This record gives sequence, structure tokens and C-alpha cells, in this order.
Amino acid sequence: MNTFRPKIFRIKSNYQPFLIVFSLLFIITGCGELDKSDQPKQVTETSLKEAFQNEFLIGTALNENQIFEIDSLAIKLVKKEFNSITPENCMKWMFMEPEKGKFDFDTSDRFVALGKKNKMFVIGHNLVWHSQLAAWVPTIESPEELSGNLHNHIKTIVEHYKGKIDGWDVVNEALNEDGTLRNSIFYEKLGDRYLVDAFKWAQESDPNVELYYNDYNMCNPEKRSGAIELVKLLQQNGAKIDGIGMQGHWNLEEPSLKEIETSIEEYAALGIKVMITELDITVLPNPWDLEGAEVSQNYENSAAMNPYPNELPDSVALRLAKRYSDIFQLFKKHSDKISRVTFWGVNDGQSWLNGWPIKGRTNYPLPFNRNNRPKSAYDSIIQVSRDTIL
Repeated sequence: MNTFRPKIFRIKSNYQPFLIVFSLLFIITGCGELDKSDQPKQVTETSLKEAFQNEFLIGTALNENQIFEIDSLAIKLVKKEFNSITPENCMKWMFMEPEKGKFDFDTSDRFVALGKKNKMFVIGHNLVWHSQLAAWVPTIESPEELSGNLHNHIKTIVEHYKGKIDGWDVVNEALNEDGTLRNSIFYEKLGDRYLVDAFKWAQESDPNVELYYNDYNMCNPEKRSGAIELVKLLQQNGAKIDGIGMQGHWNLEEPSLKEIETSIEEYAALGIKVMITELDITVLPNPWDLEGAEVSQNYENSAAMNPYPNELPDSVALRLAKRYSDIFQLFKKHSDKISRVTFWGVNDGQSWLNGWPIKGRTNYPLPFNRNNRPKSAYDSIIQVSRDTIL
């Protein structure tokens, strides 16, 4: 192997100050292009999972490059900072059962193996969702056929990972904003019975795995009431439900801390675990005051809607850090009710918010920047772990 050996020159003493300045500039500029936005104000010697080890699990969502460990820098960060993982896409119906009765476990097997190897709490996401279905599912006309296929889908996947996956998002986003049940193909043909059946079939396939309901805008009063009724429906019909996932697709101001706290308390009162899932804080304008994570909404880009294409201004970075500090203080206060907090993505570059609800934007919603470096938001979260919460 050839080794580069720089030629050594002797420099007269009166040129040494110039050499020192030049060398520093060379080191700084020669490190490659880094995301210079929002560098941390302090260097921490701990990790997120260590900082909150006595409160709750700290999770993240993985894409395929991370699952297959192609993105080595990101996966190194994952192993250091997180003790729970969720698959971003690979376990959704269109990937798991692309053809009727034909299952593809290749990527999901790698995901689960990665989690088990690193002693992480592994989440399966998800079994039943109206979006990202395989193309053949919406063509089913018979309720009996749909019920049979739903049963087979849940049974096959959950049994395949019996004893390996720790918790399943059994049903995802089944509610409208007013708290009524979404008119998905499952509700249209099977009624609310599909919810009970889905949880019962998952339990039968792996009696020891935790089972969750997961949704966005779960702090909104009407939707919160609907979610509470959904949980009660399951409980009253003998279906096991261990927890509820409150997706944290929030912004710098909303939902209010009071709305978040009320939701945590009311869900916990049902006797189930509360999880903050899919956490990210958008810093960009929200066109037409859109809320939540309805993936069907998308709008054209514009300069006004993409105000920070190159880096995040310090003033906004401070607001983001403060927002993360405030919500983690709330999470720590209610750590007796919260079992897990999962960020939706490892770093800013991975975030789905770069493409939703407007494609091509540059967003900064996570504690790590595009080069997997901690931001001031990260430091603000770590600081919460050290503070006494009254």
C-alpha cells in the first residue's frame, strides 16, 4: 500500500507566524464540506440513550441505507445514541406483501437482525394502514376475502418475527381529524370490527409482543377523544392494546405544551403506555396551515416556502433548541407514563419533511445535521436530562 509522505521544508523563523495561520486555514478548509448550520455550543460526553436511561427509551427510524449499513456514519451514530429502532418504510404492506400471498422479508430481516445484534428495542411498523398498500389490495371487493387477506397478512408477518420484535404498530392512522373512523378500504368493507380483529390476530400470533395504535395530531381535542374511544372499543371487545403512539410531527409553536401534557395524561389514564413516535420539529412555513402527516397532501415549491436552502439562521436554531428543551422537560416530568420517544429519522438530510408538503425544500427538524453532527437542539435535550424537573 502506498503511503503519502509530505516533503519537509525548513522555514525561517520570521515566516513561522504566517505558516501557523496558513496551516490552520488549510486544516479548516481541507476537512471537506460540512453542514455548518447550527453547530453545538458544547461538547457532550454522553448520548441520548444514556442521558434518559432512567426515564424512557430513545429511538430513531431507519431507512434502507442504514438498515444495510451502507451509510456507515449514520449507523455509527445510531448505535451510539439510540436504544430503539423503527423501520421507516420496509415493513409497510407494499414492501412486505407486494403480491397476494408472496412475502418479502429480506430488508425487514436485516432490520430486525441489526436491532437484536445491538440489543435494541425493535418496533414493527406497521401491519394495517390505508396508505402504501400493495396495488392488489384495493381491488378486493368481497368483505370476506379482504378479512381473510388481512388475517393472513398479520398472522404471517407477526409469526415470522415472534420473539424478535418487541412491539408492533398494529393499526396506523385510522382516525379522521374529527375523531371519527377514516373511511379506508378496511373500514368501508369490514366496519370497526377490523380494528378488534387486527389486534386479536396479532396477539394470537405472538402473545408476548406489545401492541400499539399509532396516529398523528393526537393532541387535538376531537381526535384525542376519538383515539380514546378507539382504545376503549378494543378493551371492551377483549383485544389486547399495550400502548398508544402520539406522532410528534410538530412545529416551533404548536401543539402547545398544555395540549401535549393533557393528551399524555388522558391516554395514560386508560391504563396503557404512552409513546412519542415519529418526533420531528419543522422550522419551515406550513402552507395553508396544514397539520399532521397526511401524506397525500403535496404542493409546489417556492422561495417563500423554502427560506433556508443553505443553512439555518442562528435565531431559528435557538428557537428549535428551546422547543426541544421545553417538550423534553415535559416528557421527563411524565416519564412514569412515557415508555419511548422516537425521532423520525437519524439526521436532517434523511427527514421526510424535506419533501412534504412541498418537494425540494431544506428542513432542519432533528437533533443531528446532515453530516450526523449534533446541533444545539441536541445539547438542549441533553441538558434537560441533567436538570431537576419541578
